[in-house]
Amino acid sequence: MADTTTRPKSGARPMSGPRRPKSGARRPGPRRPVGGGDRTRRLRLWTSALVTAAVVLAVLLVPPLVQLDQQAVDLGRKLLPPSLDHPFGTDDVGRDLLLRCVYGLRVSLLVGLVAALVATVIGTTVGAAAGALGGRFDRFVMRIVDAFSSVPHLLLGIFVVAMFRPGVWPVIVSVALTHWLSTARIVRAEVLSLRSRPFVDAAVSGGASRWRVAVRHLLPAVLPQAGLAAVLMVPHAMWHESALSFLGLGLPSHQASLGNLVQSARSSLLAGDWWPTLFPGLLLIVPTLAIAGLAGVWRDRLNPRRRSELML
Repeated sequence: MADTTTRPKSGARPMSGPRRPKSGARRPGPRRPVGGGDRTRRLRLWTSALVTAAVVLAVLLVPPLVQLDQQAVDLGRKLLPPSLDHPFGTDDVGRDLLLRCVYGLRVSLLVGLVAALVATVIGTTVGAAAGALGGRFDRFVMRIVDAFSSVPHLLLGIFVVAMFRPGVWPVIVSVALTHWLSTARIVRAEVLSLRSRPFVDAAVSGGASRWRVAVRHLLPAVLPQAGLAAVLMVPHAMWHESALSFLGLGLPSHQASLGNLVQSARSSLLAGDWWPTLFPGLLLIVPTLAIAGLAGVWRDRLNPRRRSELML
């Protein structure tokens, strides 16, 4: 009887079941995403937090420990370069530039924090009221916001400061009155998106008035966005104060502020002395980047799917 068993051809591989992986071999599977983005965000968070903490400690501890005479003059130490005795050098009248930069940073940070807080309160109140009430009141408020937004912030700030004597509080009022508009827009947009939520419909169906719904339900829901807008407004307010002081409309010229320091160093820069301009500029740029970094991390936690910048 003939053998009917099929035999594999020479060199051919016999058919068998599924191949088993060799001992120690890894089975193919979905690749894990590389955590470079998380490491970058973590590094940005820690760097921003350390810089911000160093700035806050400097402005809180240095002025009480080391007193600064705002009008002192020592022409024998005029425009000394950076050294161990004077890490930032001296200015055009012989004053220590490091100490004046710390005092100037304290003024700029105070203006930024207070102005951002006042502007956030005004913008949150106006935006929440416009979004909750709607109708003619909403249209009237937004036309006012559009009218003020059409004027540049710096020009409007100059007009406000010109009505008062130079000082810290006129600058704070100027910055606060010109920076609440963006917060009002953000809060109004958030309130309009929340008005269609089921919990708001349930509160209205239960007989709650518009003001009660706005205060008890809508306002607490928009506070995180308002807080984020306030944090982002702090560096903007610091730059606004420095610009006004640089133009001679902010603080008095003898008082230490970052804008005054940059303004008084213009002639020194033309003569080749770079340190009176560099260090005040760095103390204005570095805290701004640190605060913006913290605000960016906060924004990503509030809304991870949308990482678009808030334009203030």
